[in-house]
Amino acid sequence: MDKMMPEPTKGTCTFAMTFQIEKGSYGSVSLDGLTFIVVGLTPGAMIEGNWSVGLVIDDRATSEQSEAIAAIASGAAGGPMAGLSGLIGKFVGVESAPIQVNSDGTKWSVKAADKVDMAGHAHTGIDPNAAEPMKLWNSGHPAANPVTLNKAITSHVAALGVSWQDTTGTNSGLSAPFTWRGA
Repeated sequence: MDKMMPEPTKGTCTFAMTFQIEKGSYGSVSLDGLTFIVVGLTPGAMIEGNWSVGLVIDDRATSEQSEAIAAIASGAAGGPMAGLSGLIGKFVGVESAPIQVNSDGTKWSVKAADKVDMAGHAHTGIDPNAAEPMKLWNSGHPAANPVTLNKAITSHVAALGVSWQDTTGTNSGLSAPFTWRGA
């Protein structure tokens, strides 16, 4: 029996995934305190592949740290992102920018110069007394399990040939702490 995959609402899917590294390393290269953003565009349903993907890396990163982040984010270093590498059709490059991430637990924002400006908040569902945001388990998301469901308030991306602007508040987002280990 064939499973029907839903088509993206807008025909294509544009995404930006921000990763803030509190503590970590790649071999002997410390990545403590650095941030990077995976920016991508899929021409159809994400599962169909042929993604165009690039990176915006914290401008404080040395060239050695940037190379390490590129290896991790591309899946070349193994680990969680390796499972997505078969879906990537084109790597569109790396750009550098100062990246600022703010979060109070339910509200968040990410700004990377004029390349990325996104903000949102966690969904708490219809229960006005909910103490915790809604979470999605076992989604297969490469970053973490579970992920918190978010409402994107504003989304602006203009980096590496990937561009979109949305202030409708109708898009979704996900957030989660993550712990990764290489293969």
